[in-house]
Amino acid sequence: MTGSHIVVDRLSKRYDTSTGAVQALTDVSLSVGPREFCTVIGPSGCGKSTLLAMIGGLLGPDEGSIVIDGRRVAGPDPRRVAMVFQDPGLFPWLTALDNVAFGLELQGIPRAERRRIAADLLGPLGLREFALKYPRELSGGMRQRVAIARALAIDSGIVLMDEPFGALDEQTRFLMGEWLLDVWTRARKTVVFVTHSLQEALALSTRVVVMTARPGRIKSVIDLPLPYPRDLESPEIASFRAKLWGELREESLKTMNQ
Repeated sequence: MTGSHIVVDRLSKRYDTSTGAVQALTDVSLSVGPREFCTVIGPSGCGKSTLLAMIGGLLGPDEGSIVIDGRRVAGPDPRRVAMVFQDPGLFPWLTALDNVAFGLELQGIPRAERRRIAADLLGPLGLREFALKYPRELSGGMRQRVAIARALAIDSGIVLMDEPFGALDEQTRFLMGEWLLDVWTRARKTVVFVTHSLQEALALSTRVVVMTARPGRIKSVIDLPLPYPRDLESPEIASFRAKLWGELREESLKTMNQ
C-alpha cells in the first residue's frame, strides 16, 4: 500500500488529573500528504505524543476530527496505521522473525506467507542472520529495527513513530536514521515522526511541524525541499537549523517558565 493522506481538523484534547484538568492540545489542524516524511518537534509536554496517539486511534479527541483517506478515525486500525514507540515492545518469547510476522498473523495471513514476508524485510535490514534470535540476544539498534520492520510488514499506508531512536546512543541514532531514510524512500509510506532532535528532523523530513508549549498548537510548518542524502554541515541546512531552533527555543523557554 502506498502512502495515505492525513487530515487533522481543529483537534483538541484534555486530560483530567488529580490536580485538575490539563489541556494537552488546542485547535490543531494539519494535513500530511501521501508519502510525506513529516516530523513533529516541540518542547516537552506540548502534546506531540498525544497527537500521534490520536492519529493512530489510541485516543479520541474532545473536539475536532482526524480523517485518513476520506475515512474518519474512530479507533486503532492496523490495516491503515502502524506505530513504533521508543520502547521496541518486542515479545520476548518470539524470535525476531516471528515478532515481525506478528501483525500479519493477526490479519489471518497463513504462517508460511507471513514468515516469507518477515524474512524479506529482515534481509535488507542486515538482520537475516539474526532472524531466529530472541530480543534478549539483540542489540538496542537491532531490536528497534525489528520493531520498525514489524510496522512495515503490515500493508498500511501510514507509519507513526514516537521517538523511536530516543533510547539509543548518538552513533546508533545516526546510523538508524540513515537506515530509516533508505527504507522510507523504497516503501514510500506516509511517515509522521516525533523527535526532540533537530539533527534527525533536518536529515529525514520533507516537512517539519513546530508545536507551541502546552497547550500544544501548530506554531509553524517548515518545508525542507532538499535532496537526500543531506549534508548536515551545508549552508542550506545551517539556515534551516537556525530557523527551527529559533522557533523551538522560544517555546522551550515558555515551558521552563510554566
